[in-house]
Amino acid sequence: MVITPQLYTAQVVHKRLFPKANAFHYGIYYLALPLPAASVPGRFASFHRKDVGRRDGSDPTPWVRGILAEYGLDGETQHIILVTMPRVLGYVFNPVSFYFCVDDQRALRAVLCEVHNTFGEQHNYLCANPDHTPITADQWLEAEKVFHVSPFLKRHGDYKFRFDFTADALGIWIDYYDADQQKQLVTSLTGTFAPLTPHALQRAFWRHPLVAVKAISLIHWQALKLLLCGIRFITKPAQLVQRTTATRNLNKI
Repeated sequence: MVITPQLYTAQVVHKRLFPKANAFHYGIYYLALPLPAASVPGRFASFHRKDVGRRDGSDPTPWVRGILAEYGLDGETQHIILVTMPRVLGYVFNPVSFYFCVDDQRALRAVLCEVHNTFGEQHNYLCANPDHTPITADQWLEAEKVFHVSPFLKRHGDYKFRFDFTADALGIWIDYYDADQQKQLVTSLTGTFAPLTPHALQRAFWRHPLVAVKAISLIHWQALKLLLCGIRFITKPAQLVQRTTATRNLNKI
């Protein structure tokens, strides 16, 4: 389990399977921060609490625990580790930040996925077993897709999540299935942890410069390619009132 701030260096893979096959991958780095987390200063890359949770500068720990408590998971969560992209040269765009919730035996009990779209909206997917047993590295957790992210995917269908979280490495897999239960999108984030130091953060910046800008630029570049391929553009629907969606059969208490 991550017990001190870490630098998470990873590879993103994104594959669209139909109606037009499309794929890309790129290197990236995240910060892995046990909560509560102080700001991480840096001239090139940094972390500010206003970029996550309520996004008002407050500590995200009470916000996460409030969501966990709604589903009876707070008492089983002893530690929360935030995995998030840094602010780079004053700019940040986090498609997804992850809160890994572990118990006193270092078993993974829940993962809260804080999702942002390019329209400035936010939604959370809470992944956990219905009986609150630990999440294993080989199991998939399923949740209904209720948040508009891509203008080329309908706001219908399901996500399937898988997590492999160890002291040295992290793997995240999120697949999207359309309303007919056909797998349409495959994404993964896989990499390793190393101690977070000012030198390591600066080195990561130069190895992957402007990573936040790169992420949103790739989103728009891939959107342009899909438009040129004739994929239909879907107008953004009004965001639903519900702000957190839990995986199947995980009910509020």
